[in-house]
Amino acid sequence: SLLLEKLLLLANLKLCSEGPGAAEEEEKPASYYDTTYFKRGDLLEVPRTLFVHFGIYLGDNRVAHLMPDILPAFTDDQRQIQQVVTNKRLILGVLARTARIRVDTLEDFAYGGSILVNHMDQAFPSQALRDEEVARRAEKLVGAT
Repeated sequence: SLLLEKLLLLANLKLCSEGPGAAEEEEKPASYYDTTYFKRGDLLEVPRTLFVHFGIYLGDNRVAHLMPDILPAFTDDQRQIQQVVTNKRLILGVLARTARIRVDTLEDFAYGGSILVNHMDQAFPSQALRDEEVARRAEKLVGAT
């Protein structure tokens, strides 16, 4: 608890206030990723240096994925929680071992990395769940920790 408190202090994590210009939205370009390649329920992978990040494609440029995040431990304000997770929030979430399932755009999910579709389910004689069922279950878990 004391260690977490000191980490928050060092990170200058502002939980209740927004910085200047936070209300102004940057205009984002059209999707960098070709969404026609993905179908609802696909298991997506983004290879990272030390791990592979997984998510379920929900359609309409949305991905459900598990993301370390410290902020839900301190607030229930969904507007703040749903903002893009900063590196500080991510690292503090890892240290505190807290994470939640959230929905982000493909761009935010991939964070500049390459997105691969995991076709491992095709290696088995019968599919465990249909794509639509996978996506439906992922949507039901959004916000779970």
